[in-house]
Amino acid sequence: MIKTITLPDLGEGLTESDLVGWTVAVGDTIELNQVVAEVETAKALVQLPSPYAGVVAELLVPAGATVPVGAPLLTITVDVPAAVDDAVPVVDEPDVVEPDAAEPAAAPERTAVLVGYGPLVEASSRPRRRARSAAWTAAHAVEEVAALVAGRPIGPRVLPPVRKLAHDLGVDLNRVAGTGKDGLITREDVLHVVSGDRSTPVVAREAAVRPPAPASRPSVPASAPRERRTPVTGVRKQTAAAMVASAFTAPHASTSVTVDVTPTLELLEHFRADRAMAGHRLTILTLVAKAVTIALGRNPSLNARWDEAAGEIVEHAYVNLCIAAATPRGLLVPSIKDAERLRLPELADAIDSLTEAARAGTTTPADLTGGTITITNIGVFGVDTGTPILVPGQAAILAIGTIRRQPWEFQDEIALRHVMTLSVSFDHRLVDGAEAAHFLTDVAGILARPGSVLSLV
Repeated sequence: MIKTITLPDLGEGLTESDLVGWTVAVGDTIELNQVVAEVETAKALVQLPSPYAGVVAELLVPAGATVPVGAPLLTITVDVPAAVDDAVPVVDEPDVVEPDAAEPAAAPERTAVLVGYGPLVEASSRPRRRARSAAWTAAHAVEEVAALVAGRPIGPRVLPPVRKLAHDLGVDLNRVAGTGKDGLITREDVLHVVSGDRSTPVVAREAAVRPPAPASRPSVPASAPRERRTPVTGVRKQTAAAMVASAFTAPHASTSVTVDVTPTLELLEHFRADRAMAGHRLTILTLVAKAVTIALGRNPSLNARWDEAAGEIVEHAYVNLCIAAATPRGLLVPSIKDAERLRLPELADAIDSLTEAARAGTTTPADLTGGTITITNIGVFGVDTGTPILVPGQAAILAIGTIRRQPWEFQDEIALRHVMTLSVSFDHRLVDGAEAAHFLTDVAGILARPGSVLSLV
């Protein structure tokens, strides 16, 4: 029996997702709950499990396509008992018999799975991968010939387990040349890239299928593309829309201050040497985040939002602190809920966990909503200052510049001190210039004299 699996509703009001890639191929035998595809919403990267065990019959959507919720993704040939069939939330299609299908095996023993998700799962040994049919092999051969004729690069050959390994390790398969049969990328190829032993770029593979450069332009290498086009999807698409909406909706203003943070760095070293802080990754960002939560208590207008529909300014009695994180998928801004309640070690753990999840692509949609103010650490890129655009719905965003050791007035003398520039962009409908200045000087004052704030830890 053929079952069609559709794109599920991933929540948070999302109506579509981008298909990042398939982790299975036509002809693969898959298990119940095995990941078959990865989709990217405007908020997170999600792995889609299969609600059936069976054989992949057809992939209905190409990688990179935008798919609406409820649209068919793939079909699977399954052998489901009639008693279970009605309980499965997928679309039935007429039975088909494949030319190379094996003789049906005896019904295996089955055990229950998670309530409300999928059928019963086989308790017998793991099913063997079915040999791909001649039709499947011929179809892929035709695709490769078409790619050669059109001058397009042939995609990497890789089996699903190796593809998953590459994803988990952050390896771009397009930058790896396979050493297996017919250029198949093996597990060893991926591990070699991670270890730094070898990394063969895809340029070599592309050069083999790209026509030679015209004789009249010998200065342009045959393998160098004239331009590169990248579809605007997923996080990048959402970020672009949000930034445009913010820039043309909220009247932005900004102000900055440079502060001597030498005492804060000294306090940071003291904390790191304290056995009570062992196991907690404290950084300058941790201390700035704590200073922000303290300063917002004195300057609530920067922890607010503009309610256009109600014609009201809403001040939050809590701080959902967003930390901007640069990831391979683009800029993500997850938030730490009720950050003002966290002590310094707890805040350090929360920042570390949130940023690691963002870079790994495991941030949940709930983590990416509900923020009330944002910190962006541009100092990690060696930048002194900037004027960041507000996250929609927030009144302020604080940019942390890099820390530099430079001559500075200290105790009526010139001394080498560690200084840093703080910049705040704010919505001028919600925040007056004086209020933004008070907030910024409060944060700077805490960093200049951290010992004077007993609630810092």
